[in-house]
Amino acid sequence: MTRAPVTLSPATSSSAPCAPVADRAFALGSGHLVGPGAPCLLVAEIGNNHQGDAAVAARMVEAAARAGADAVKFQKRDAAALLTRRGLEAAYGGEHSFGATYGEHRAALELSADELAGLARQARSLGLAFFASCWDMPSLETMLGVGMDCVKIASADLVNLPMLRRAAGCGLPVLLSTGMSSWTEIDAAVETLAPCRGRLALLHCNSSYPCADAEVGLPVMAELARRYGLPVGYSGHERGVGPSVAAAALGACVVERHFTLDVTQRGTDHAASLDPERFALLAGLVREAEAALAVADKRVFPGETRAKRKLRKSVVYARNLAAGHVLAPADLALKCPGDGVSPLRVEDLPGRALTRAVRRDERFAWADVRGGEDGADAEGGVAGDAGTAISGDGE
Repeated sequence: MTRAPVTLSPATSSSAPCAPVADRAFALGSGHLVGPGAPCLLVAEIGNNHQGDAAVAARMVEAAARAGADAVKFQKRDAAALLTRRGLEAAYGGEHSFGATYGEHRAALELSADELAGLARQARSLGLAFFASCWDMPSLETMLGVGMDCVKIASADLVNLPMLRRAAGCGLPVLLSTGMSSWTEIDAAVETLAPCRGRLALLHCNSSYPCADAEVGLPVMAELARRYGLPVGYSGHERGVGPSVAAAALGACVVERHFTLDVTQRGTDHAASLDPERFALLAGLVREAEAALAVADKRVFPGETRAKRKLRKSVVYARNLAAGHVLAPADLALKCPGDGVSPLRVEDLPGRALTRAVRRDERFAWADVRGGEDGADAEGGVAGDAGTAISGDGE
């Protein structure tokens, strides 16, 4: 659904200049829109949670689509380009290891370009956008060859200016995560990515795995928007869904969460991931939040009009009164239903003489008093059809 644009207002003051605010969304290669007025793009980050198995990855793509994701994201690394020899040969044991050395571990989790191309076709057949975080320049070139709907720059590469320049020049939209980064570093990254400003979004992020709720820092989203004038989203690593839903309610254009089939599996990312059931919960709550943000003006809805007639009060007579009696405050009461003169006018009635005899609990009418109504009753009158069934007993 389309939601009303949400303005991210800064929670704290800053000496940094305020950039012009992004006023329109941009399209991914898949056609999904990102930015003001567009639904929050829900990204299921499969990453390496497929454990290096393309068949598992395919099941995850299908599960993500069923769970309400708009996009799937993978990770791609060329270990030789990413790591020094020392890093490649470093011993890597422990419960989450897939190899005796870190190089072997990383290699075990990689999918080939052909496998990723097949997953891209599958994703698009399910209506999902497809992209990957590319952790080195060869991997970026590989994924550009595979075909992505946007380029995702991980927080680790926010300071990798050569990669940012290549991303800015490739013609695709760019999503930049800002975890583990200072304002000075983000300033440099945004300046480097200036050529793709109309197709660039920043994702607020805390790169702890998992991230404690108290360290999420959602108000930073507002400062990112104020400082750079760009669409701002959220890449979450918390265990639950609350911060992610809150981010969407605050106006995040993207919410990205790690995705797994089983949070107990071997691997460092699973603990900060959502399984299909939890991702579906997140998706449902985000869409509910968007629906709640759709109306920005105060209005009375049809359902309220029916409730108004039942639950509001009208002016009635508190006792039996004779014709000619001059009304006093004690002669009047306010009782349900609200299908008569509004209580807003009750203070206008004392001092007026009755034109007829009235009985206790009888609804007051302007014809009952000499001179009738001086002006229109803005809130009075019938507020619903007498034959309409009304449910609900109020708050």
